[in-house]
Amino acid sequence: MSAPGGRQGGGSYGCAVLAPYTSVVLLSFGGPEGRAEVMPFLERVTAGRGVPPDRLAEVAEHYYQVDGVSPINAQNRALVAALAAEFARRGAPATVRLANRNSEPYVADVLAELAPGPVLVLLTSPYQSYSSCRQYREDLGRAVGELMAARGQIEVAKVPPYAGHPAFRETVTRLVVETLDTALDGHPSGRVALVCVAHSIPTAADAASGPIDGGGHAYSRALQDLASELADAGSRHTGRQMSPDLAWCSRSGPPHIPWLEPDILDRLDELAETGVDTVVVAPIGFVSDHMEVVYDLDTEARERARDLGLRFFRAPTVGIDPQFVAGLVDLALARASAARGEAADELTDLPPADCPTGCCASLRPAMATVCGIEVGAHVQ
Repeated sequence: MSAPGGRQGGGSYGCAVLAPYTSVVLLSFGGPEGRAEVMPFLERVTAGRGVPPDRLAEVAEHYYQVDGVSPINAQNRALVAALAAEFARRGAPATVRLANRNSEPYVADVLAELAPGPVLVLLTSPYQSYSSCRQYREDLGRAVGELMAARGQIEVAKVPPYAGHPAFRETVTRLVVETLDTALDGHPSGRVALVCVAHSIPTAADAASGPIDGGGHAYSRALQDLASELADAGSRHTGRQMSPDLAWCSRSGPPHIPWLEPDILDRLDELAETGVDTVVVAPIGFVSDHMEVVYDLDTEARERARDLGLRFFRAPTVGIDPQFVAGLVDLALARASAARGEAADELTDLPPADCPTGCCASLRPAMATVCGIEVGAHVQ
């Protein structure tokens, strides 16, 4: 089933040539794969952020409930395999590697193995913000700097933020519509609410997201836009009026710093008070079932819904859905076309692949980055 009014992904865009890039890196957040790795992982993730120790201990318990193994790495390995298979299917076989910011395989080690490149990077977050884009560019910059200090050399480029790409949006829409069908099957008279969910960030970080001259709030605006699109699709498909509804999960900062709200648990409380009896939760801020999905939504939110007497349904993340995977390959091949000086219409309606100066500015001291206009030495 394709998205209502949409198209199937799968190779109608971009010449099937990856040159000048010699390999592709799927760059992700990372996660522990055993109990002994949990606290070191969390300490790396939160270094310098002032997260209270009791909050770290609380989050660690989430991991211990699954024996310290985050689902993210296995899911990313599956995505790497799916991408490699799709490149091969297009006649453009490519080396595709996983690299992580906060756990093995670390990005610096992977880039060292792939030097001198050029390497094309796909981020596992499609959105613009410091934590979902610029911080990854900082890690890439650090890795490139370390390699150069060791007398190595590498060229690195990335695909643009792809929250606006049709393959991502249409895959999300299809999965949400299918979940609405499941929720209404056998319960046609239920009062259904569709709630989209993404990872919360500090409101100041959201205000700084996107280009300096873009008015900020690029992160929340992109999510609100997709939530509105999904509400419209849900209304058309079910014949019920659905309002755009966006909630947040996984707040982790000091309590005195404002973060994006409402929290999904608070939103469920509010919906129950309005007489809603069925909730479909769509984790549109995530491309796979991270801990924020399997714990914050599948565990905490599901339990809260049960306590409130709400029927709870969670839409799948895009994961390795063939339409989404094909769209990522479309983007990679289009980025390669652009690097060769050829037409790349696939990139036209997306933010630039090379981020402008000051884009998604950090609230902390600035660090060197790559894949940005301000760092010409490492931009392909």
